[in-house]
Amino acid sequence: MSLLRIGTRGSPLAMVQTTEAARKLAAANPELAAAEAIEIIEIKTTGDAVLDRALADVGGKGLFSKELDAAQIDGRIDIAVHSLKDLETLMPDGVIIAAYLEREDPRDAIIARPGGLNGSGLDGLAHGATLGTASLRRQAQVLHRRPDLNVVLIRGNVQTRLGKLENGDVDATLLALAGLNRLGLAERASHILEPEEMLPAVGQGVVAITCRSGDARVADWLAKVNHPPTATRITAERALLAALDGSCRTPVGGYAEISDDGGLWLRGLVARADGSELYATERHGSATDAEAIGRDAGEELRRRAGDDIFD
Repeated sequence: MSLLRIGTRGSPLAMVQTTEAARKLAAANPELAAAEAIEIIEIKTTGDAVLDRALADVGGKGLFSKELDAAQIDGRIDIAVHSLKDLETLMPDGVIIAAYLEREDPRDAIIARPGGLNGSGLDGLAHGATLGTASLRRQAQVLHRRPDLNVVLIRGNVQTRLGKLENGDVDATLLALAGLNRLGLAERASHILEPEEMLPAVGQGVVAITCRSGDARVADWLAKVNHPPTATRITAERALLAALDGSCRTPVGGYAEISDDGGLWLRGLVARADGSELYATERHGSATDAEAIGRDAGEELRRRAGDDIFD
């Protein structure tokens, strides 16, 4: 019997991330290095099954994690590997985030059909071009800058979205560069958007590992693969998100960086989905104050935006 059972979604990206997590755990914990010590278990989630509607219309981010959470609580798996941005702000009772792997590149990338990008960034898309995305954060920032574009819903894994582009359903799409990197598809990016052009999602590029609260054995294994600088950055970003009470119905961006001298720079935004209003802020402070910095930035954005933007 395996010592550690890892639950994951079945998409190619999820499997790559889970395999990487298993490799790191085996390298850091000698007892997990044996051939049969770790077992990977695929669990189907509602978010992977329902692809014809926006996440906000069918339950939000929890659709990618609730089945994995349930499997941990009832003991079918010991840990679960997630793209952090898919996790809800408040974790369910009995499940905790116990480790963050080192952050991959958090930027977004434009992938355009051949000849579909004539120039730099979003400004290189033709007037009235159709851009596909499942993210309200991306949609809001695109429409705030380019209200002439036709933004349509496309969901599914990375390969599905690239297929819709190749089939001519859209002129361009936006994907996380981290996912493209992990899948060996970085060359598909037509242009990489800097945070100044497109603020990333909270936790974008980060793999999070959850476990049952109180499981000291597993928590000790996970502590050895946790990346403290990434954890600090995520503390600020998720504090901002919590203050905003952000959901899949509210476009929110948040991105923290740490300088060599221990300083933390946090940028955040909240917007209307149609791009008609966008509020942004930033904070500089000590990385030791990450949670307070994030909370303060989120509270400012909530005051400025007003409650109706969160309805």
